[in-house]
Amino acid sequence: MGNEKRGWILRMLSGVWSAINGLRRVVANLVFLALLVLVLALLFAEHRAPVHDGSALLLRPAGRLVEQGTVADPINLLKQGASPRQTTLRDVLEAVDAAADDARIRGLVIETDALDGAGLAKLQEVAEAIARFRASGKPVLAWGSRFTQGQYLLASQADELYMAPDGFVLAHGFANYPTYFKGLFDKLGVRINVFRVGSYKSAVEPYTREDMSPQDREASRRLLGALWSEWRDTVAARRPISTGELDALVEGYPARLAAVAGDAARLAKDAGLVDGLLTADQWQALLIERFGRLDDEPRPRQTALGVYLADRHGALELASDKIAVVAVQGAIVDGEQPPGLAGGETVAKLLRQAREDDSVKALVLRVDSPGGSVFASERIRREVDLVRQAGKPVIASMSSVAASGGYWVSMGADEVWASPSTVTGSIGIFGMFPDVSGPMREAGLAVDGVGTSPLAGGLDPRRPLSPELSSALQSTIEHGYRRFVGLVAGARSLDVTAVERVAQGQVWTGAQALEHGLVDHLGGLREGIEAAAARASLTDYQVTWIEPGLNARDRILARLIRASGVAPDGVAGTPLQGWLGQALEGVGQLARWNDPGNAYAHCLCGSP
Repeated sequence: MGNEKRGWILRMLSGVWSAINGLRRVVANLVFLALLVLVLALLFAEHRAPVHDGSALLLRPAGRLVEQGTVADPINLLKQGASPRQTTLRDVLEAVDAAADDARIRGLVIETDALDGAGLAKLQEVAEAIARFRASGKPVLAWGSRFTQGQYLLASQADELYMAPDGFVLAHGFANYPTYFKGLFDKLGVRINVFRVGSYKSAVEPYTREDMSPQDREASRRLLGALWSEWRDTVAARRPISTGELDALVEGYPARLAAVAGDAARLAKDAGLVDGLLTADQWQALLIERFGRLDDEPRPRQTALGVYLADRHGALELASDKIAVVAVQGAIVDGEQPPGLAGGETVAKLLRQAREDDSVKALVLRVDSPGGSVFASERIRREVDLVRQAGKPVIASMSSVAASGGYWVSMGADEVWASPSTVTGSIGIFGMFPDVSGPMREAGLAVDGVGTSPLAGGLDPRRPLSPELSSALQSTIEHGYRRFVGLVAGARSLDVTAVERVAQGQVWTGAQALEHGLVDHLGGLREGIEAAAARASLTDYQVTWIEPGLNARDRILARLIRASGVAPDGVAGTPLQGWLGQALEGVGQLARWNDPGNAYAHCLCGSP
């Protein structure tokens, strides 16, 4: 009887579990169906709601401005109801340039609150696109509740610039204040063995010093001063304020603010940084006055960037000849990597795809990377060179930063283009190897054993690095540096001595790099594509971005995000969030660096 009762209980529990499991499947299927219905509704809505005549193109970039976007995880999409906090530069450039010649578009509206950040070079490329739009005779209006430095540079390109009455313009110049981890490592008993060539190669210093070296201080002052000049010139060209007045405002800001009783908005208006102060509802009323509104909507007559591009792509007649663009974005890491990191194998496959596609007549390598693994950098550069050997012209187009390994990969191109504010150069190499034997001893852990040679087991972080192996690693790094310098000398038709003068890890702006012969021309993505077309003798072509393949789910999500034109709500991140992100990034790099030879061409020089 007892066994029968137990069996009955087990059968009951099994039935309950089956019911729960079945319910789980039903819920999962309902979620999938809801997503599918949402996608279809948005896609059909795209065709039911074309771009209306007389509307304004709404440029409201969200998150960071990037070269290559990623697709949101569907669960996060459901939780947050928003696309990833990023906007691709190419979408912005394409939409603004197309709208300039589109008779349906009467003007451009810029709202900057959701922009988290962007490299100066990217912002300058957008500024140039806005200048081309203004040349069409159409008005450009901009508004923000307040402006960070990057947001303000973008908004300053408008004909009319407004800000909320309780806002401020946070223009403070550029700075480089790395977090130094040596004190923490000393407390933990961790030792970082460093091997490097280049007295200005500062990427290792956060792990080996407690302060900035004199060489890094000198290089940082030179670089930041040049970038600040670029920022001032870009703003002063559009606002009724000179570069000298901008400097005086920034340097004397506390006193100037006290003189207006702390009213930062009034100070911005008096200084000519903005044209007027408007609340959010007043701003919307102004847009309705300028562009009207649809009969069935209380909002201004405007078209979101995503919707505009979806409409445009649906009407394009594509040429058979292509110029392919392959992005090298983020740290260069060995192997296959997701978007956001430039995996050596991942990028090499994309380049091979471009080489083997007969419809691709030329290639633009779009570089936005501070470098990383030497092995992966050479893997990418070699594939670039193979594209050239296949008879297809290659243009390297540098974005915000193309330094160290990012410069290395560019050496396979026929021409190198950089924006004036691109951060590039940093020709130098280092190696790093951690030694955690100290904290292991403190924890009561010991390591002992035998090996077939003095080097066997030598690269075990649980054991101190032997002098013999240290010498071997230093020799390897010195060889890698000579190879880097020789590679640059050959690609740039310079003698080794000339390269040495601008190498040693020194970092330059694009304008400075042009003076030193490290790049061929100044210009952005548009100019790089035009140069590729000229080399390939193309007049009728389409530009296609070759990117890592998406699975079916991500393709649906990418289509959904593009067609909906929805940007994340909210405002840009806080300074504390930015600092925490940078600190975590600094530590995280140690785990991400995976060069098989422990050799790195990486620059601690992200563009401000």
